[in-house]
Amino acid sequence: MVEISEDRFAELVEAAFAAVPAELAALLDNVVLFIEDDAPADEPDLLGLYDGIPLTERDSTYGGAMPDRIFVYRNPTLAICDTEADVIEEVGITVVHEIAHHFGIEDDRLHELGYA
Repeated sequence: MVEISEDRFAELVEAAFAAVPAELAALLDNVVLFIEDDAPADEPDLLGLYDGIPLTERDSTYGGAMPDRIFVYRNPTLAICDTEADVIEEVGITVVHEIAHHFGIEDDRLHELGYA
């Protein structure tokens, strides 16, 4: 397990989002990012979570919906990493994985692509 401060972890998550191609980032709609220390108690090893309505499932009744939420969990990520470089890699994978869910891409396909 590597030790990284909350501030440094937030910087790494922000850098991962900044690395998303601008063309793709421009398509994100009604999404907010949260960084939390711990994953939900029922899934303590979870590195990230997308909570929302994917773009592929939105229709004319979508208006006025609360923003979709992307969570990145610090402690579970640090628990599986030995170096800051490992954290950078895992955070990058997690961010892309959760953004992909916003676009309606399921876990099976993300596993095939190496984002799981």
